[in-house]
Amino acid sequence: MLEQLFGSKTRVRLLRLFLNNAKGAFFVRELSRKIGAQINAIRNELENLVGMGIISVVTDVDDSEDETKGRAKNRRSVQQRKYYRLNQDSLLYPELRALFMKSQVMLEKDFVRKLASAGSISYLALTGFFVSEEPSPTDLLIVGKLNGDKLASVIRNFEREVGREVNYTVFTTQEFRYRRDVTDRFLYSILESRKLVVVDALAERVGVRA
Repeated sequence: MLEQLFGSKTRVRLLRLFLNNAKGAFFVRELSRKIGAQINAIRNELENLVGMGIISVVTDVDDSEDETKGRAKNRRSVQQRKYYRLNQDSLLYPELRALFMKSQVMLEKDFVRKLASAGSISYLALTGFFVSEEPSPTDLLIVGKLNGDKLASVIRNFEREVGREVNYTVFTTQEFRYRRDVTDRFLYSILESRKLVVVDALAERVGVRA
């Protein structure tokens, strides 16, 4: 939907990345790696977003000295590095944030649907990044029998859409029940955190509290 509205998948992914990382600053190659787009396309979109005042340019200086051969101080290599960050003072920021928050709900629903194609899921909880609870031990808890390659592919594609890494934890039903019965600290740190339970097909309720 947003691709049709903004006319560019790269622009949408960039905006979503910056909005999901409002305090972050990124250089071009990093952005290219995070959203899976060509560097030239990234540069073109950044130029447009900077021109509209949505993105700001931040620079610093990398001042390094090669001392291995006793080179003089005036032989230093000084390189200016350019980063990009969200301009939260932009007049468009509140409207963009509201629009992308609504869009992200649809994106997450599609993500959950695609997760189901990776295998049989008995329990699925979204936590961490998905419920604005960070830091968190994980963003996604899945209990079931899944194809690892398919699961990794679905998550990688979603990471490109949101422009950030998604940490996930997968247990078989037997492993989950064992960890629960021995009061595994890691598992209970997830179950006791804020979360959204999407699937719960186990015989008994597994969440301590939502």
